[in-house]
Amino acid sequence: MTLTASDSPVAAGSPLLSVQGLCCERDGRPLFDGLSFALNAGCAIQVMGANGAGKSTLIRTLIGSVSDFRGEIHWRGQAFPAGLPSMRAELLYIGHNAGVRRGLTPLENLAWYGATEKEAFEALAAVGLFGFEDLLCRQLSAGQNRRVALARLYLPDPAPLWVLDEPLAALDVAGVESLEARMRAHLENDGSLLLTSHQPVNIPALSRIDLADVQAPCEDRFDDAAALAGQVRGTACEVHHG
Repeated sequence: MTLTASDSPVAAGSPLLSVQGLCCERDGRPLFDGLSFALNAGCAIQVMGANGAGKSTLIRTLIGSVSDFRGEIHWRGQAFPAGLPSMRAELLYIGHNAGVRRGLTPLENLAWYGATEKEAFEALAAVGLFGFEDLLCRQLSAGQNRRVALARLYLPDPAPLWVLDEPLAALDVAGVESLEARMRAHLENDGSLLLTSHQPVNIPALSRIDLADVQAPCEDRFDDAAALAGQVRGTACEVHHG
């Protein structure tokens, strides 16, 4: 099944990220197979699946941290691995682990990413960490450390592609609402978003991929060219299996 927002002005252009027939394994066990989708500017896709279904493996494959896969990945029409450096130059990635240096303060963590002191103060205030800027991150809670990582989304000139692995984890209700508002603003500015989440995400026209729909063994697809049937829910971007 293919879903296309034909009435959207950005959907008609070339996708930023496109995936065709992607198959990944872990320890010799197929995680998913025949996954294809296109992510356009202004669009968002949520990857869903049970624990162990391969959500994080898919994310790491798309950012080039996992090279053992079959299928094709293109960034702005250029196939991996040649297109990988260009994609990384336009990528903001936050993994399931916050990636915060716990021996540094929130200000120092953002400075490591090139933020000025003023920019870091404003970004930390935006995620509710006013007054915590000079504490060591090891003194902060899990939710506060998640906010330190997410403060990167509030720095000036954000990258066009955001790839976020479980960004809502450990956030309270106010933190979730703030992050959803920031993601909506990013999409309105023609940014694109790929995220995993077990929780509902309040973003209009969000497409969803459920990895449970693409779990046939890899060898089955390469021995048989027939497309895999699957369910896809969404309206924003092109997503299909097979």
